[in-house]
Amino acid sequence: MKTILRTERLTLAEPLRISRSTMTARDTVWLTVEHEGLRGHGEAVTSVYYGLDTATLHRHLTELGVDRFPDPETALEALRAGEWAGAGTPTEDTPTEDTPPAVTAAVGSALLDLVGKRAGRPVHSLLGAPEAPVTATARTIGITDPARAAATARALASHGFQVIKLKAGTPDPEDDIARVRAVRDAVPGVRLLLDPNGAWSVPQAETLLPRWAELGVEAVEQPIAPGDPEGLARLAERSPLPVIADEDAVSLADVHRLAGRVHGVNVKLAKCGGVHAALRIAEALDGSGTELMLGCLTASTLGLAPAVHLADRARWADLDGHLLLAHDPWTGIGGTDGLVRASDRPGLGVEEVRSG
Repeated sequence: MKTILRTERLTLAEPLRISRSTMTARDTVWLTVEHEGLRGHGEAVTSVYYGLDTATLHRHLTELGVDRFPDPETALEALRAGEWAGAGTPTEDTPTEDTPPAVTAAVGSALLDLVGKRAGRPVHSLLGAPEAPVTATARTIGITDPARAAATARALASHGFQVIKLKAGTPDPEDDIARVRAVRDAVPGVRLLLDPNGAWSVPQAETLLPRWAELGVEAVEQPIAPGDPEGLARLAERSPLPVIADEDAVSLADVHRLAGRVHGVNVKLAKCGGVHAALRIAEALDGSGTELMLGCLTASTLGLAPAVHLADRARWADLDGHLLLAHDPWTGIGGTDGLVRASDRPGLGVEEVRSG
């Protein structure tokens, strides 16, 4: 097998402000695995939060040595079974320190895409889903003034979006309250999620959660700073609305610790290590009372597609990263009408948009 790496720049349609930063663009590395005339593709994006730049991604993608396997099926099975050096084992919490989960996820994506194309089957079929998932995705609105947030929400609702996720965590919580109230008044029939990215203290969260419940917020992601999963679990126990763990739920061990103690876990493939790691997390949550949310980083359709093929397993889907871009260089999962759709075409079912 032959591998090819490309680095591209993804520019957002407008700056996305969250509690800890504002993002206008990020770099992406595309991995292509070629075998017997067919190609499979995967994507890993840079992240300041996870300490990933393009040089780090290139180095790890090269060091994993995909080309040492005789065919993609053998490589994918080794990755799934944890027999691939540097990619973790089924009993380990995460991929090894030297292999970022985002890299493992990109490799798994490319191999699934290629194996699906060779078998003439879409990825969701390879993973056991009888039909292509079609799922309502949340659409994120960053921290902005209430009037602008309300106008954006009205526009999104008019295009079919049923779920809106509002970023929160401004220094003055009343700013967040005003923004949520403005959006609720503008689109009373839309489901609202809230994400402060861990900006609140426990006392703040205890004060604010009832106010969000009164405003009709459906659930809140990671209300307190990561690093205190026990505090998060205690907060969830007292909360008047569902609490979803995100930054505190990275590894399978994290999920085992929180299963049955929080209302949801946000699984991002780049955070957990890919499709098969996400399936192990979903299995760990089964029957616990904690439900699955599928989230994403801001990325292209290529980066989002593997999660879309899993979307039928989730209560909440936040798979809008490609919709935040000024130009998405890949196509194939939809989303502009509020619904993401897994393709029935072999592999991931995505195509690169050729310029010119």
